[in-house]
Amino acid sequence: MKVAVVGVTGMVGQVMLQVLEERAFQIDQLIPVASARSIGKSVDFRGQSYTVVGMEEAVTMAPDIALFSAGGGTSLEWAPKFADVGTTVIDNSSAWRMDPNKKLIVPEINAHELTIEDKIIANPNCSTIQMVVAMAPIHKTYGLKRLVISTYQSITGTGVAAVQQLENEYKGEKGEMAYPYPIHRNALPHCDIFVEDGYTKEEMKLVHETRKILGDAKINITATAIRIPVVGGHSESVNAELEKDYDLSELRQLLHESEGVVVQDNPETNTYPMPLYAQGKDDVFVGRIRRDHSNKNSLNLWIVSDNLRKGAATNAVQIAEYLVAQKLV
Repeated sequence: MKVAVVGVTGMVGQVMLQVLEERAFQIDQLIPVASARSIGKSVDFRGQSYTVVGMEEAVTMAPDIALFSAGGGTSLEWAPKFADVGTTVIDNSSAWRMDPNKKLIVPEINAHELTIEDKIIANPNCSTIQMVVAMAPIHKTYGLKRLVISTYQSITGTGVAAVQQLENEYKGEKGEMAYPYPIHRNALPHCDIFVEDGYTKEEMKLVHETRKILGDAKINITATAIRIPVVGGHSESVNAELEKDYDLSELRQLLHESEGVVVQDNPETNTYPMPLYAQGKDDVFVGRIRRDHSNKNSLNLWIVSDNLRKGAATNAVQIAEYLVAQKLV
């Protein structure tokens, strides 16, 4: 089993290596891949040092699986070249997510859609993944009519430059700005770039990707995405209007029994999900589950997950695990 990690020196690429090691994924040959400026650098994996190679060399090595986390432009150019030599690409960028000919996969929900013909598989956006893991069982049982989402997103979703900006501001030092404003002691209602109708691309990803993953274009969805100065993971306040009424205890039990979901919901003991405690974990944590008395068949939830792990690296590795288990690579 030859596995390439493309964008291996980036934040998500490094977490991909960590997750592959933690989950004991079968790798006979690791191919660490990065941009030209990183060729020749070394990365550590399972106690060994590996030399980073460039795209062209990696393609000639024809890996069985390539985990991509190198940006949309890179994926558009290079994913087809890997696919042409028989590699199955699992891409973490936005490049292929809404392509009607590509699968958008969260293993707990729709891995069964994958076939051996799928050579480029899209990994959803981080904020979408954690929400649909929690909402898919609710949709299956009660039907989702409308979602109103507010996200509170970690700076790690922006990358190393944002982490450095926060650290500089915390220490009172000047440096490169990843955001148009300070992030320390602040909240920016601005994730990704703005589009014509005033929403951001991040907000529209929640709309379009959720519908595609759940296979239901009729769900009404609106979102506001906010960047906050935390590093542990993304948090989301979700108001859901359901097609059917529900019993709150049965709905909570449904979530408790759902794969990948951990219910943390006990107001009496101040038990609820927080990014501080989600960091480094692969689960999606759900709490503050309560009926919305202002609207029929509605409820509120608070959903938290580590955006670098389940929101990116872990989801990609889980897709790879499924492909191997089903002999699709």
